[in-house]
Amino acid sequence: MSRPSAPGSTVSRRRLTPVSGPPVAVPDAERLVHLQFRRFAGCPVCNLHLRSIVRRHAEIEAAGVREVVVFHSPADELREHTDDLPFAVIADPDKRLYREFGVEPSVRALLSPRAWLPILRAVLRSSWAVLRGRERPPAAVPHGGRFGLPADFLIAPDGSVLASRHGEHVYDQWSVDELLKLVTSPSTPPASRIGG
Repeated sequence: MSRPSAPGSTVSRRRLTPVSGPPVAVPDAERLVHLQFRRFAGCPVCNLHLRSIVRRHAEIEAAGVREVVVFHSPADELREHTDDLPFAVIADPDKRLYREFGVEPSVRALLSPRAWLPILRAVLRSSWAVLRGRERPPAAVPHGGRFGLPADFLIAPDGSVLASRHGEHVYDQWSVDELLKLVTSPSTPPASRIGG
């Protein structure tokens, strides 16, 4: 079986156990799944992006999409940083899902000039939140390293990958607007009409 990393490939059914809450099915029999691969627990750049997802989570759900976010940190580290997130957060410290979906680390994650402004914004926002006691700082040496790249997959109820994106730097992922555009695109059938 080929890696489920390109549109047209198929994701095998599985149940993933989030750091809190009940297991989640991927694919979901009733709606699209936006499967996101992030970096490590407390990653300032990941937090910046996930806050945009949280702000518009109701809109994403109304479009028939379930958010499932994967980190390469252990569950106990993730719980300290993700308790307030309204979607499933999956710990994958052995990077099994990362390998399966072809999500690899790279030094370009932090070295790309396109990443520098988002990194600066993220570090400033996160530092302020840590100083105010609203967030915990990330580990000094994150589990799985600092060079992870993000990736996004839009998965239909029948398991087919409708769209995917492997990031080229640390802040190269779908925005909420891009995700919603993919979902409403004529080439992406509504979840209610996709094999479920």
